[in-house]
Amino acid sequence: MPPRERRQHSLRKTVSVADLVVGIGLRPGASAAGIRRAVREVLGNNVIHCLATIDRRAAEPGLLAVAAELGVPVRGYSAAELDLIAVPNPAGRTRDAVGTASVAEAAALLAGVGPLVIDKQNVGGIVIAAARFQPGSV
Repeated sequence: MPPRERRQHSLRKTVSVADLVVGIGLRPGASAAGIRRAVREVLGNNVIHCLATIDRRAAEPGLLAVAAELGVPVRGYSAAELDLIAVPNPAGRTRDAVGTASVAEAAALLAGVGPLVIDKQNVGGIVIAAARFQPGSV
């Protein structure tokens, strides 16, 4: 098994039967199929309570379609809000593109309770990170 697959498999085992909030970084026009595949590849069948991202992507049709399928809300945060959150894997490229060094990890931390349960994982250009859900936080 390649290292990336091994790492994802072990991450899934550590969060089995967890209730999660999911931070998502995506480009404009990302398809629902691509988002769904990334979420399930990284999170398996864990219970998802919320999808969170940067505000300018919160109304993306693909993201809204996946949220509707899951029956969960989408939370959007400004680049300024996301940029205030310390994350384990900041990226200069992300900062240059959207004005914050993290979307998926910072959004997961803002929507849930930290620390992250799953650091960012890139699946087909969709970036996924997750934190634990706390009732009343979404």
